Amino acid sequence: MIKILANDGIEADGKLLLEEAGYQVDTNHIPQDILKEMLPEYDAVIVRSATKIRKDLIDACPNLKVIARAGVGMDNIDVEYAKSKGINVINTPRASSLAVSELVMAQVFTLARFLHIANRDMSTVGAEKFKDLKNKYSEGSQVRGRTLGIIGFGRIGQELARIAMGVGMKVIASDLGEKDVDIHIPVPDNNNVSLTMHLKTVSFEKILRDSDFISVHVPGGGDKALIGLEEISRMKDGVYLINTSRGGVIDENALLKSLDSGKVAGAALDVFLNEPTPDSRLLNHPKISVTPHIGASTIEAQRYIALELADAFIEFFGEEN
Repeated sequence: MIKILANDGIEADGKLLLEEAGYQVDTNHIPQDILKEMLPEYDAVIVRSATKIRKDLIDACPNLKVIARAGVGMDNIDVEYAKSKGINVINTPRASSLAVSELVMAQVFTLARFLHIANRDMSTVGAEKFKDLKNKYSEGSQVRGRTLGIIGFGRIGQELARIAMGVGMKVIASDLGEKDVDIHIPVPDNNNVSLTMHLKTVSFEKILRDSDFISVHVPGGGDKALIGLEEISRMKDGVYLINTSRGGVIDENALLKSLDSGKVAGAALDVFLNEPTPDSRLLNHPKISVTPHIGASTIEAQRYIALELADAFIEFFGEEN
């Protein structure tokens, strides 16, 4: 029997599908420091972002045939080394695109209308200083007609473009591989009708220069942040930055400095360096809207992720029954 360790959990429907195919699926979390002792018993492991699958752990598991990431980014896995050992490494790039994109759009509206900090202030001094807060937060802006720059135009970037254009934003996008993309915007209650917008990617420099909001959707893991002080200096004054990809893609110290100077009007962060202990300056900054790495964490997305993984396992191993 194929034994699978879902070390960071798996949604119930995906687990059921795997069990119906004849696999044993264990969901009891094994701490990182004793994985070397327990993982050799398994044929496959499913992780999210918490569990790290590094070279030393891979070497300790000669029977491991599949490493699966329940999500997109795989910077917590030594992918190339695993592949060199004949291990199949998979992720779920399709399942979470809408969930992440909707979070980004929620943050666009949040930043434009100061929702994050207004909510904090209303809960603490709203009863005593209602009129003061009304005056303080009455200078928000509408997003229709504003330019959203998307850095990284894969599945998530394209889904974000679809939503942003649907609310009237101008969308520009850049990608390492130039892409010519038709974005289909469905008409509600009519599955046979959609509006189609044609987008051709632009230069990274144009994104920096022309965007009112910039959302980053690229893999992390590089030695240098994609966006630091130099890149921020070439942006519009009062730009908003959003990162739901990987911590460190935007230089955190550069961001704090730029927020304090007013160059950056606000930022939204779902990911951080040093998770799960982010820099407290980011968590408490009045111009930053923060969430605890929940981009793909909707009920629907987790179900889609689990089902996508189950299909991939069944295709790889076949059914045991």
